[in-house]
Amino acid sequence: MASTLMKDAPGQGNAAGGGKTFFGHPRGLATLFMTEMWERFSFYGMRALLVYYLISGGPDGAEEGLQGGGLAMTAAMASSIYAVYLAMVYLLAVPGGWFGDRLWGPRKTVAIAGGVIMAGHFTLAVPGAPAFFIGLGLVALGSGLLKANISTMVGQLYAGPQDPRRDGGFTLFYIGINLGAFGAPFVIGTVGETVSWHAGFALAGVGMALGLVQFLIGTKHLDPRSSVVPNPLSPQERARCRKKGLGWLLAAATCCGVVVASGAFSLDRVLLPITLLGLIVPVVVLTRIKRDKELTGAEQARMSGYIWFFIAAAAFWMIYDQGGSTLSVFAAGSTAGELFGFDFPATWFQALNPLFVMALAPVLAWLWLWLARRRQEPGTAVKFAMALLCIGGSFFVFLLPMAAAADGSKVSPMWLVSIYLVQTVGELCLSPVGLSVTAKLAPAKYGSRMMGVWFLSVTAGNCVTSLLGLANVDLSGGGAVTAEAVLAAIAGLGIFMYRKRIAALTEG
Repeated sequence: MASTLMKDAPGQGNAAGGGKTFFGHPRGLATLFMTEMWERFSFYGMRALLVYYLISGGPDGAEEGLQGGGLAMTAAMASSIYAVYLAMVYLLAVPGGWFGDRLWGPRKTVAIAGGVIMAGHFTLAVPGAPAFFIGLGLVALGSGLLKANISTMVGQLYAGPQDPRRDGGFTLFYIGINLGAFGAPFVIGTVGETVSWHAGFALAGVGMALGLVQFLIGTKHLDPRSSVVPNPLSPQERARCRKKGLGWLLAAATCCGVVVASGAFSLDRVLLPITLLGLIVPVVVLTRIKRDKELTGAEQARMSGYIWFFIAAAAFWMIYDQGGSTLSVFAAGSTAGELFGFDFPATWFQALNPLFVMALAPVLAWLWLWLARRRQEPGTAVKFAMALLCIGGSFFVFLLPMAAAADGSKVSPMWLVSIYLVQTVGELCLSPVGLSVTAKLAPAKYGSRMMGVWFLSVTAGNCVTSLLGLANVDLSGGGAVTAEAVLAAIAGLGIFMYRKRIAALTEG
């Protein structure tokens, strides 16, 4: 597929010296584009099935009209597992970057990550709870390793930040992400929901296998720096890391053994410490950076401003990521799977977000530039406030179809289309802006690590959702949806009211 997108363009090759390009970009971008597209295809396809598989076979699954063969969990527990899974993907991106920087280099780390993800999906294809949790852990681990390193290799294809093709290259790469996410629900979702959950998980594994094979074939087109370990561990550091790793592994194995042997094992007792870890790590990381005495006064002030953005982002992701859990459950049980006489599976709703991203991202990018030329572009704090008001507003809208379906009737699918549309507008106001503000406000000492800190906002938000699920809060109930909508609206208004103070903290 990538070869059909190539064309001859002498003089525009990459550093490796290739003569062909990918839409005028280094040929290695085609390799990374396809790798990320297939990885996202597998990731979002499995994600579309995850909550449905967890609740199928139980009362909540029967209520939503799903086929059997799942793990028969409650919707609350399924939402907690889903949230913890997403949280761990982004939490593991931090050590994933460490592996690329200090142990294997980006290219080798991505190859290993692809193999781990593929193994995880094929393990999910094996029936039974033990295989499910092992597979889910492998997918989370591999996704964290890949996420932290593949973007680095995209940047290495260009001659520094001033290369005029660089921004366009990342835009093409971003399209690959959304193409994979868009196609996955139609293929993996349909097979998993209508034929067999495990056949769907196996298809996700096939998708990752395709991505891994073409990555290994196309590595010759990547920049040679992708094979270099930027800051390799010394022999002494390797020995220390090995010793610490074995120590932690032994401690974890001992704790698990004691819990299982005592008969006190339960899923809640496994999820709770993982969830708390996902909340503690961001707090510890931000506190350590904020209290670093080597930072200048200006850097300290900027970190104070950045914490506002981090908390706002965590609140946003807490609601946004329920698009694959709370909204998915509503899609299966209370939304008509028919439009204009055409029937479709509930997993297809998961294709709406990537579709809207591809359609609206260029529009918003143009809008910000158009406003900037007129000196009217909203500041970062205002964009964050807009994002929070959008995500809160989407849940206020959600209350209307919830009320209409309270008597057991099915509502129009256009309600969910509207909700996902509003949420995507909010995402485009926050996600790219958040990456930008992280780079701008990062202290010089923590330039690279701050990108990992930004991803921890996703971890924190999803861990809050997991805690609510573990506390048996009905996230699909009107009370919880109202509370989350009000919380987001208050946070958005708070950011807007204090925008001048935030701007003063982040000045310069």
